[in-house]
Amino acid sequence: MGKSAIVIGSGIAGMASAIRLAKKGHIVSVFEANNYPGGKLTEIKLGNYRFDAGPSLFTLPEQVEELFDISGLDVSQYFEYHKLETTCEYFYPDGTKFTAWSDREKLLEEFKNKFQEPEKGIESALDKSKFLYDNLAPVFMHKSLHKMSTWLGGEALKTYLKMPKFDFDRTMNQVNEKRFKNPKTVQLFNRYATYNGSDPYQTPGTLNIIPHLEFGRGAYFPIKGMYDITNSIYKLAKIIGVKFYFNTPVKSIVVYEGKAKGINTAMGFHKSDRVVSNMDMVGTYKKLLKDQYQPKKLLSQPKSSSALIFYWGIKKKFEQLDLHNIFFSENYKKEFEHIFKSGDIYQDPTVYVNITSTQKPDDAPEGCQNWFTMINVPNNQGQDWDKLIAEARQNILDKLSKMLGADIASLIEVEDVLDPRTIESRTSSVAGSLYGNSSNNKFAAFLRHPNFSSKIKNLYFCGGSVHPGGGIPLSLLSAKIMAEQIS
Repeated sequence: MGKSAIVIGSGIAGMASAIRLAKKGHIVSVFEANNYPGGKLTEIKLGNYRFDAGPSLFTLPEQVEELFDISGLDVSQYFEYHKLETTCEYFYPDGTKFTAWSDREKLLEEFKNKFQEPEKGIESALDKSKFLYDNLAPVFMHKSLHKMSTWLGGEALKTYLKMPKFDFDRTMNQVNEKRFKNPKTVQLFNRYATYNGSDPYQTPGTLNIIPHLEFGRGAYFPIKGMYDITNSIYKLAKIIGVKFYFNTPVKSIVVYEGKAKGINTAMGFHKSDRVVSNMDMVGTYKKLLKDQYQPKKLLSQPKSSSALIFYWGIKKKFEQLDLHNIFFSENYKKEFEHIFKSGDIYQDPTVYVNITSTQKPDDAPEGCQNWFTMINVPNNQGQDWDKLIAEARQNILDKLSKMLGADIASLIEVEDVLDPRTIESRTSSVAGSLYGNSSNNKFAAFLRHPNFSSKIKNLYFCGGSVHPGGGIPLSLLSAKIMAEQIS
């Protein structure tokens, strides 16, 4: 009989960890506090509308495909997706509309025609983003930064020689302001800092690696919506024998003589040879390992931003809204200063709004649209959220009504809201932060918790709050890195 493993939490990293451990011969059980899998990557149904509740864009699909490959199954029989011709539609307060084409030549032409941005500058930015990805991803995304073998390997040696070119000492905004002529272009490229909950005015220019995931590697969308990523991985895990226990919160991780021995739930003690926590790293220590060593420096790091999301069923189809739409604010810098410095919501009606409508026929009645309407907000620091939500809702409606030429409030048929408080209660993300510790300094990659415990044997970690970071591809890679620590 193989060794046993328990995974705490059924987010995509937890399920990917379960699959990888099962393929290594472990008998795997997943314990989940909610009555559904997926963590943040779930769905909401309201009347005749269906909404993807979490991430709205899909990159590096090979990370999902690999789970099926190692399981000996044809991914196309279980999960389908397509590449997007446009990654996003951008709307500016002055009426400018910009289409981010996936085709490089069309994208260059769009920058030239809409922003009078020379092709040379855009090409240089895209090439630099690719350079950062090609040289940093093999080490920082695909390997543990907490093993000496990583830093002595050939990939790391190549990286050392190019360190001065990685923009660690300039902020993302400083790099982009120097590179581009039009403030609209700066704003567009600065937006990618939000992909891991960061502030472009504080986070290092190294984060300009992110645009390559869309413009270079490609942006994709599952045929059945983003929730199908969760659904497909969950089905795969069950096919290969992983057992799931829903509505079963874990009370503690049992440690004896320096080794993880299992977990305690309301049903009692569950023995296991290995324990993997997909729970937020801070919550894992403060709730499940209360009597064990606490890495105080890591636990006290500032947390990333959160989100305020309105799920609106709209009784009209706006043809100008594609899958993914960004309505920019006029004063982007001021908005981010509020989010990261004051801990408040920027109350100007020109707030930056992200609308995603899946456009699937069965996600909304005919002639209607399902809107995932999100703004960036600070994590929960005890703000008066009920008041802030009401004000933000009105500001968003005012902005969208003006820009789309329609009374949006009168078109809302169904509505639900997700805020930092509910994000924390549903996903155990401390303070509702979406990406764990903040990445607003150049050492952020080195400050994330490793995918294993250096103090407790047989205890491992995965998910967006540990290395290599948050978001779908990095969370899946965290599971891969974790599994590589186990023979």
